[in-house]
Amino acid sequence: MTKSVSQHLIKWRYALSIIVLIGVYFLHGGSKYISFSQDYQDWFHKDNPQLKSHLNIQRTYEKSDNVTFLLTPKDGNIFTRESLASLEWLTEQAWQMPASTRVNSLINFQHTSAIGDDLLVEELVQEAAQLSDSELKLVEKIALSEPAIKDLLVSSDGRVAAVTVTINITPDTPGGNPGVTAFARDLISQLKKINPNIDMHLTGLTVMDTAFIEASAKDMDNLTPLMFAVIILGLLLLLRSFFATASICVIVVLSIMSAMGFSGWINIPLTAPSATSPTIIMTIAVANSVHIVLAYLRSLSQDRAKIEAMMEALSANLQPVALANLTTIIGFLTMHFSDIAPFHHLGNMIAMGVFVSFLLSFTVLPVLLILLPIKARKLSENGGFFAKKLSEFVIDRRRLLLPVLLITSGILSAGLLNNQMNEVISAYFDKSTLFRQHTDYASEHLTGPYYLEFSVDSGIEGGISEPRFLNQLDKFSNWLKNQPEVVHVLSLSDTMKRLNKNLNGDDPNEYKLPVEQSQASQYLLLYDMSLPYGMDMSNQVNIKKSATRIFVSLHNLSTQQMLGLTERTSDWFSSNTSGLTLHFSSPTYMFSNIASRAVDRMAISVLVAMTLIGFFITIALKSLKMGLLSLIPNTLPPAVAFGLWGYFNGEVSFAMAIGVTVAIGIIVDDTVHFLSKYMYGRKEKGLSPENSIRYAFEQVSSALIVTSIVLTAGFLVLATSTFKLNFELGIITAASINAALILDFLLLPLLLLMFDREKSSATDLPTTSFRVQKN
Repeated sequence: MTKSVSQHLIKWRYALSIIVLIGVYFLHGGSKYISFSQDYQDWFHKDNPQLKSHLNIQRTYEKSDNVTFLLTPKDGNIFTRESLASLEWLTEQAWQMPASTRVNSLINFQHTSAIGDDLLVEELVQEAAQLSDSELKLVEKIALSEPAIKDLLVSSDGRVAAVTVTINITPDTPGGNPGVTAFARDLISQLKKINPNIDMHLTGLTVMDTAFIEASAKDMDNLTPLMFAVIILGLLLLLRSFFATASICVIVVLSIMSAMGFSGWINIPLTAPSATSPTIIMTIAVANSVHIVLAYLRSLSQDRAKIEAMMEALSANLQPVALANLTTIIGFLTMHFSDIAPFHHLGNMIAMGVFVSFLLSFTVLPVLLILLPIKARKLSENGGFFAKKLSEFVIDRRRLLLPVLLITSGILSAGLLNNQMNEVISAYFDKSTLFRQHTDYASEHLTGPYYLEFSVDSGIEGGISEPRFLNQLDKFSNWLKNQPEVVHVLSLSDTMKRLNKNLNGDDPNEYKLPVEQSQASQYLLLYDMSLPYGMDMSNQVNIKKSATRIFVSLHNLSTQQMLGLTERTSDWFSSNTSGLTLHFSSPTYMFSNIASRAVDRMAISVLVAMTLIGFFITIALKSLKMGLLSLIPNTLPPAVAFGLWGYFNGEVSFAMAIGVTVAIGIIVDDTVHFLSKYMYGRKEKGLSPENSIRYAFEQVSSALIVTSIVLTAGFLVLATSTFKLNFELGIITAASINAALILDFLLLPLLLLMFDREKSSATDLPTTSFRVQKN
């Protein structure tokens, strides 16, 4: 069957190559539609419950995505004319930012006071450069005692102040999040020229989105080409053929172009996970090509003509490469079991890239190898010598090696139990990156991008003015303030206390909630009507006055800390309030939820992938025994790699879910090729299990070693990334590749010797006189 197909591939090689290249050209045409995701919502499916809750809160009030500037005067005091003037300038300029809908700072904080029976609402600071010493003291006193801004817009020690800009990105926003961030950075540059005595830091959710885009783009521009260069160098050194290496490069580039163009055609936005697709496709394309190239070079070295040599190479590799690619595609498509949308995109892109790589490997690659001036030469005997020595070592020491390998693998895999999905989103960026430095500074001195929004609904129009509602709201707000994860709580109950005090002659003893609903309604109406445009209560109160939003600023929290806080909050609210409904969300809470489910979904994905892979190996090799045996060397390498990770680290991130799928794709390739050659020796050549193992080693060891070395080197380059996703992907994949090579060379042969004890054919060669047979 494979021989017949290979003959047709050679006969129609030019026509088939042209057809495939036309397909590649068409797919690549979608590249013009490729764009990076501008919105964290692209990470979630539309039916995600946390996303639904988040969008409902955003529609009810207003979006809370933000850019936060932090100003730190070098003299350590924000309450000076010079520092407040800088803060005033930035507050005014921030209104000009693209997509800005609200700007909050202690400058424009709407301070309330009483003049007789009238309520006076005005900005806390006006014309900062003209303030007298007594006015500066008054501003400082008010700012550091007002719950609405202390620890939110100014630090309790008066050293750091913030300007928070609410951002509402729309499809018409120029440049999206990166455009907004660029504008913010430009404002910082301008302010530093105006006042060089102020240190500036920039953070916020919008800036975080931009940081993800920039980190992914940086690695695509720098590390991916470097990884490609390392792989090319490795292939040159190991294949010792410039034209053979160049042919492989053509296949790799065309495969990546096809996948990226495919993403454009189906409107897949690039995110941090899907941006890793070129790297992963590169590894599969290299593995496909190396098997064919080495088989071709081996045949040439045996004085075959080019056409004949290529026929043999295709015949020997068609089934294993097709099976390896099929199982790899299955592995990546099982990423759809995850509820993380970019994982689906990644799986689709890689599935397409692998499919195109397979087509190119059996159409365009043979044409290139035949046309290019690749000379026949004798291959080094070192590879055959190594294969022979290794096969003899495994066969002779089978009784010792098997228990040692199983026990060692079991001990290493046990580290899996130490792994837990518990990441901090800001920690995706190395401490050397500017965003991480600024965010850490913000979290340490004031507040960072972590927050929660709670919508407390009375269920009654105008219900937020009821004393019973306000008392429960105040009780809830005070409980939140006492939680160790919380930095600041912005609540309507504090505003109502302040208004009650103001409208009772600014008597400090009246800093309490109004006792009558009519009073509360009047206060709220009077206050809202006194606020300037853009600073109204729509960010805290819904139109029907039936619900209010509490905004809670948090320390940098890990996944487990965030989930622990929200679970504790839900329990408290259920036990201590009545007649109220609580909804809550935030982007970081949404990410914490999908992260917590990622490990379970990853386990399901791996289980389904392994089941399907075992099934197709059984069908292809026509052996249930081989299908079942293949599960062990396919499962153990990632288990060992993740077990080692559990011993040395233990915190699992999104990168791990990608890493295990990549590892399986490469591991299956190794297992399939070894099993295919083993079964060829058993069924076609009639060899004994021992000599079939020798034959398999002789045929595939060089290809597996070459691919493992070059891919390990490439992924170690990726591990130099300052972006956590790529760093961990590089580490875990390199570890899995090497674990797979060791176990396929040692454990798989031992399992075959143990379970495959059928009688050999009479044509079997004696162990002592074994020589490699020609295909």
